[in-house]
This record gives sequence, structure tokens and C-alpha cells, in this order.
Amino acid sequence: MITTRTLILRRPLAALVLALGLTALAPAAMAGPGHDHGDAPPAANSNGPKRQPDGSVFLPKPAQRQLAVRTLPVQAGELPKAFELQGRVVMDPNAGGKVQAALAGRLEAGPNGLPSVGQPVRKGQVLAYVAPSSGALERAGQVAQQAELRAAHALALKRQARLRELADTVPLKEIEAAESEVASLAGRLQAVGAGLSGRDTLGAPVTGVIASANAVAGQVVDAGALVFEVVDPRRVQIEALAYDAAQAQNIASASMMAGESRIPLTLIGAARSLRDQALPVMFGGAGDALSRLAVGQPVQVVVQSRERLQGVRVPVAALLKNPANQDIVWIKTAPERFEPRPVTFVLLDGASVAVTTGLEAGARVVTGGATLINQVR
Repeated sequence: MITTRTLILRRPLAALVLALGLTALAPAAMAGPGHDHGDAPPAANSNGPKRQPDGSVFLPKPAQRQLAVRTLPVQAGELPKAFELQGRVVMDPNAGGKVQAALAGRLEAGPNGLPSVGQPVRKGQVLAYVAPSSGALERAGQVAQQAELRAAHALALKRQARLRELADTVPLKEIEAAESEVASLAGRLQAVGAGLSGRDTLGAPVTGVIASANAVAGQVVDAGALVFEVVDPRRVQIEALAYDAAQAQNIASASMMAGESRIPLTLIGAARSLRDQALPVMFGGAGDALSRLAVGQPVQVVVQSRERLQGVRVPVAALLKNPANQDIVWIKTAPERFEPRPVTFVLLDGASVAVTTGLEAGARVVTGGATLINQVR
């Protein structure tokens, strides 16, 4: 029998069951725009570039095209030994020259003014004048000598005129002696006058451009002072210093790097006397290859000797460093797999090296994009 007390106790329980049932049937609540709590973490991309546990790099084809990866099959063979020499650009003695003052004096501008650096000039063109300077006593002596010569010349002219009037009674040899004395005094007078008012002309020794200028109008220079340097930029030379006489006598070919381009050099000759404990070796360039270099500019010359070694030729751009500071190259072992190989090498020229250990013939070495592959982690 259900009593009134039982019904009163069961009513709250029924209300609770009804509320739970309605909650289960209600749709899931959605947050409004701007009230989300962040997206789910992105899924890992297993197809992107990544470093493998063994040190190799997985690089899919799209990434290879994006990084401009280029490979080159290498071959082994006998290659010439090479070594580096420190050098500098010097002027060709037959296509350059120095303009120096022959005497002490004051600089004066030429017909077209004083030339500036980089200005083209022609052989024999007047660049400047040097007005000689002398002390007060020396100049006074020259003026006194000029006055004496002028007076003696005037007397000689009068004597010559009298002898010519008496030509019928005076021997011919006296007339000739008077004429000779007049000519001698005139020449001496002209020489002394030129010494007082003459100027030393500074002309261009060759056709070229002004490489250096140390001239200012009114400047006082000493005898032997360097005023201008003229050089033909198309005919400069490279002077390198070899500290080993055997290297200087065993040169087969040489080259140097100018930016990204390699300039071949021609051996002119090696000196037979030491200078600063080294033998100077002279090189020349073909055509206008060296015209962009400045006289005195330091350069690095790579010389190939006549000795040979066994190795694999590899471009310099393929050489990199690993975290252990070892020299490495990257090898393509599969269509999307690249492996690092520690190597040892020697120089060949400014653009390539000879790998002696660590690389076998036929391997595909990465020559383009190797730096980017080395950065994949």
C-alpha cells in the first residue's frame, strides 16, 4: 500500500531522472564566433624535408626544385697538384710610367690644367710644368752673369761691324773670329736666360690613364719627386711571391678568381734573385681580363704544377662544413635521399678542388643548393 509519505519522497527522484533525460536528448552546445579556444594541433607532415637519424636528409622532389638542387657525376683521374701564391697587381713597364720632377721648383698647370685621377692622356701630352726655384745669391749671380754676357755680346757685334767695313784691308780670319765670338756669346746669353725663366715640362710617358696624382697648383716639389703615375689598364701584370724555389721553377699554369669568374694567367717568368726572402713570379692576362683590377690591389693566384696526383675533381661550391668542422660533400644516393661524406682535398684552381679520400668515382655530388641541404634539421 502506497502511503502519502511514500509519494512525497518519490517526487524529487522522478524530477531528477526527468532532468537527466532531457539533458541527454538536448543538442550539443556550440560556441559562438570569436569564443573558440584554439584549433587542434596540426598533424605532422611526414613528406617534408627532414634529417634522418643516420645523418642523411630526406628531400622530396618538389623541395629539390624549390631549392634548385643540382648534382654532377664525378670521375677519378690524374690531376695536377696546385698551390696558392699571394700577389698584387703591378703596371707593365712597357705600358706604364712615372712622371717625376727633374729639378726642384714650383708646379704650374699645363695647357689643359692639372689632370685628375682616372683621366685618359696621350703619350707626350703636357701634364704640368715645374718652374725652377733657386736661392737669392744664386739668382743674383745668374743675373750678373747675364748682364756681363749682354755687354760682351754688344761689344762683339760692334767689332764685327767694323771689321766688315774694313773687309778689303783686314784678313778674312779676323772677320770669321769676330762672327764666331758673337755667336758664342749669343748662345751663352740664351742659356743663362733660359735658366732664369725656363720651365721643366712634365709629359706623359705612355698612353693610358692617370693612376695616381700628387700635384696641386703652386706646390713646391723636390728633384725626383713623384708627381703622376700613368698606366694602361689593359696591360697590367700580376706579381706573386714564391717562398719555395722549387715551386717557382715547376709552374705549368696559373689562374685567379675575380668575383665568380676565373681568369687564366700566363707565366711571364720567375726572378733569379730573392726579394724579402721570396722569388717574384710575373704573370700576365690575355686581352682585357685584368683591366678591372687596380695597380697595387692584392690578389690570390692559384698555380698548377707539373706534378700529378690521383683524385676526383669537385667544384669548390660543393665543399661544406659539418657540425664537427669536417669538410664534407653531399651525395645523392636515391631520388629523394642525400648523404654527407667527409672528404680530404687539395686545390686545383680557383673553381675546383681534387678530392683525394672519401669519394668514389661515379657518385653524384650536389653542386647547387648544397648549403640549403646542409641546413635541413
